[in-house]
Amino acid sequence: MYTTTNSIRLILPWCLLLGIMVSFSSCRKPSEAFTGFQKPENFPEPTYPFASNPVTEDGFKLGRKLFYDGRLSRDGSISCGSCHIQYSAFTQHGHDVSHGIDDLLGRRNSSSLQNLAWGVSYFWDGGVHNLDMVPFNAITSPVEMDETVPNVLEKLRNDAEYRKLFKAAFGTEDINSARMMQALSQFMVMLISSNSPYDQYMRGNQSALSADEQEGLSLFRTKCGSCHTEPFFTDETYRNNGIDTSVNDYGRFEVSTFESDKFKFKVPSLRNLHYTEPYMHDGSFNSLDAVLEHYRSGITHSSTLDPLLQNGIPMTDEEKNKIIAFLQTLNDEEFVKNTLFSEQ
Repeated sequence: MYTTTNSIRLILPWCLLLGIMVSFSSCRKPSEAFTGFQKPENFPEPTYPFASNPVTEDGFKLGRKLFYDGRLSRDGSISCGSCHIQYSAFTQHGHDVSHGIDDLLGRRNSSSLQNLAWGVSYFWDGGVHNLDMVPFNAITSPVEMDETVPNVLEKLRNDAEYRKLFKAAFGTEDINSARMMQALSQFMVMLISSNSPYDQYMRGNQSALSADEQEGLSLFRTKCGSCHTEPFFTDETYRNNGIDTSVNDYGRFEVSTFESDKFKFKVPSLRNLHYTEPYMHDGSFNSLDAVLEHYRSGITHSSTLDPLLQNGIPMTDEEKNKIIAFLQTLNDEEFVKNTLFSEQ
């Protein structure tokens, strides 16, 4: 016969175990609710053709699953999310150039995936003008995923869960490349970074930026804003910004074949720089200080150097520090921690 003491001894471990389970459960942040595509107040109208591919919850979920699925690569080891990691603002933090299948190296730094619904062209050389086409490059690249689209489709068609997901998203179990790419786009256009301190300041919260950060914004607009235009901090153009031209990468020229495009690369967004280091198309700089020192005194001159950089960008140490302080206000912690964008 159990005594009260024995009963307590038996119950206590289960209570402790339950407490631990509850504790762990309470530490996990639930996935944010899907609310559809919503344009931030301080953003212009998007450029993505939503009329031909509207974002639905089922389409978004399918795209998210595809984004994190290694089966898009030859041996199942590399997904889109391998080179575009959420906590790095969907780039490959710490790698100067992308690392793909069999640990092979690409030629360029992985671009951050953010605010793609407002993009005009994609990749450092602008080789693609339609977001729906972007994943083809990674899937078929021999140093990224090294797979063929027909092989990927065959894998998906043989998966009962994918057949259900495609039917939910598109009304039929038919799995083809167009629907696969549209689903990926539905996920990618939702990767909106719009709640940094800068965004809060632009939406009327004057206390979101300190006095030094506000002064840094003013300096930034004067010295950097002609190329890194607000609110996306890129003007979507291609420029030679004075990076060492001895490296065998001709940038935009490889797409256009115009001599005037040699060594020109897309002006990148400056959002979330805290998470996306190293910087530049070749990942050659590991700090914002090094980047600004490059523009101040490290420009490599060549025939296609951007005219705005012929004399570098003059700035005092104090001005440089205030610009860096402002650049830190472009970091959006909510974006890199939003569980809606995480692998489920």
